[in-house]
Amino acid sequence: MELLDWIVLSITLAFIVFFGAYKTRKNTSVQDYIKGGNDTKWWTIGLSVMATQASAITFLSTPGQAFHSGMGFVQFYFGLPIAMVIICLVFIPIYHRLNVYTAYEYLEGRFDLKTRTLAAILFLVQRGLAAGITIFAPAIILSAVLGWDLVTLNIIIGVLVIIYTVTGGTKAVNVTQKQQMIIIFFGMLVAFYMIVDQLPQDISFSNALDIAGASGKMEVLDFSFDLSNRYTVWTGILGGTFLMLSYFGTDQSQVQRYLSGKSVRESQLGLLFNGLLKVPMQFFILLVGVMVFVFYQFNAAPINFNPKAQEAVLNSDYADEYKGLVTAYKQLENDKKTLVLDGVQESDKALIKALEVKSVALKEEAKTIIKKADDSIETNDKDYVFIHFILNNLPRGLIGLLLAVILSAAMSSTASELNALASTSVIDLYKRNVKEEKTEAHYVKMSKWFTLGWGVLAILFASFAYLVDNLIQLVNIIGSIFYGNVLGIFLLAFFIKFVKGNAVFIAALITQVIIIAVFLLDWLPYLWLNLLGCILVMGIAIILQSIKPQKIEFTND
Repeated sequence: MELLDWIVLSITLAFIVFFGAYKTRKNTSVQDYIKGGNDTKWWTIGLSVMATQASAITFLSTPGQAFHSGMGFVQFYFGLPIAMVIICLVFIPIYHRLNVYTAYEYLEGRFDLKTRTLAAILFLVQRGLAAGITIFAPAIILSAVLGWDLVTLNIIIGVLVIIYTVTGGTKAVNVTQKQQMIIIFFGMLVAFYMIVDQLPQDISFSNALDIAGASGKMEVLDFSFDLSNRYTVWTGILGGTFLMLSYFGTDQSQVQRYLSGKSVRESQLGLLFNGLLKVPMQFFILLVGVMVFVFYQFNAAPINFNPKAQEAVLNSDYADEYKGLVTAYKQLENDKKTLVLDGVQESDKALIKALEVKSVALKEEAKTIIKKADDSIETNDKDYVFIHFILNNLPRGLIGLLLAVILSAAMSSTASELNALASTSVIDLYKRNVKEEKTEAHYVKMSKWFTLGWGVLAILFASFAYLVDNLIQLVNIIGSIFYGNVLGIFLLAFFIKFVKGNAVFIAALITQVIIIAVFLLDWLPYLWLNLLGCILVMGIAIILQSIKPQKIEFTND
C-alpha cells in the first residue's frame, strides 16, 4: 500500500468512529441508548438493517464464492423478500404494541421466564460467535496487506468498533451505518467499473458474460431437488425463508434496528426497502466476483490465492512437485486465454468448460500438496481472491477505498452485534433478575459495560478463529444451527395459543440437541436446518402439550 491508500483508509475509518461517537455523546436514557430514541426514519432503518447483515465477510467472501462456484449462491437470498413481508405483517406490529426493548421480552409474557432466558441465551451464543468471525474476516485482509499478526489486527479492529458503540449505543450504530453503506455502494461500483475497464480492449461486457457462461459461472438457477447441493431455488425459498424469518424477526441484532423506528410504518418501510434491494445487491457482488474470474482469464493468476499457503509449500520438500503443477496450470490458463481472446464461439464452449474442469482439478491437487507441506495452513483460498485482485490490479488510492469498504462493513456488522448482545444481556438477563430498583443511568452504564465485555470476548474468539471452507458460509452455518429453533418458539408464541411454557422449553432443548447432531453427522445441507429446527420445536411442543396438558401447565415466573 502507498501513502495515498493509507490516507484514504485512515480518514474514512476515523470519520466513521468520531462521527458516531460525537453524534450520540448525549445518550443518557435506556430509551435513547437501546432503542435509539425511537425517532429513526425508514431509510436509515433500511440501510442499517442491510449494513448489519452485509459484514466484511460479504465483500470478502462473496466475490471469491462467485469466482470459484459462479452465481448460484444468490439463490440463498430468494427467501428474504418473503420473510420481509411476513415480518412486516406479523412481527413488527406485535413488538411495537408491546413496546419491548428486545424480541425475547415478548416470550416471557406469552410463556415464562425460563423460555425467554433460553431464547436469549441461544441468541447470545450464536451471535457472540458470529461477532468474532466478523472481526476475524477483515483481520485476514490486513494481515495479507501488512504482514501483521492476526491477534494484533483483531484487537485494533475490535477496539475501533467498541469506541463508538460503547459511546452511543443503538443510535451510534444507526447513524454510522448510513455513512458506511454509502461508502460500500460507491466502492463496489468503482471496483466493478475498474474490473470491466481492465479487460482487453476488444472484450466487451457482453463478451465477458459469454466467457463466464461458457465456464459455468453464470448458472444462477438450480431447480433440482438434490439435498447434497447447498444452493438451489428450493433451499433458497424454503430454507432461506425460515433462516431470514428467524434472523430478521428474532435476532436482536436485526430486531433492534427496526425497534428504533419512529412508528410501525417507518419500521415496515425500512424492512421492505431492505427486501427489495438486498437480492439485487448480492447479485451485483457475485457479478463482481464473476468479472474477477473473467479478468484472470487474460491475466496471470496464482494456482492458490492464499499467500501463506504458497510460501509454506515453496519452502518445503514438496516445492518441485508444486512448481510442476503451477507450470501445468499456467499452460492450461494460456490455452483458455487463446480460446476466449477473440470472443466465445459456440463450437468452443464445450472445450472451454472442459478446460475449466481441468483447472479446478489442478487447484484441488495444489491444495493436497499444500496440506502435505503444512497441514496447519488453510488451503481454501476463496476469501483471498478479491483482496488479491484489489492489491495487485487497482490504482493507488482506490486500494485504500476498497479496504475502507471492507473494514466499514466489518465495523457496521460488528457494532450491531455488540449493541444487540449488550441489550439482550442487560434487558433479558441482568435487569430481569435484579430485584431492587435501579436508575436509568445505572442500566445505561451496565449496557456500556456489557458492550465492552462482549467486544473483548469477540476479539478473543477472533484471535482463535480459523477458516472453515468459506467465511460467509461459516456465519450462515452458525446461524442455521440455532435460528430454526428460535423461530419455532416465536411462531408457537404467535399462532399456537394452547401451547404453554414448559412444553416449549422442553421441546426447544430437545430440538437443539437434534439439530446439532444432524449438523455434526452431515445429514442435511445447513440451510435445511432452519426448516427442520422450526418444524421440530413446534411439533414436539404441540405433542408434549397434547399428551400431558395438566403436567405441562405452569404458573408465570
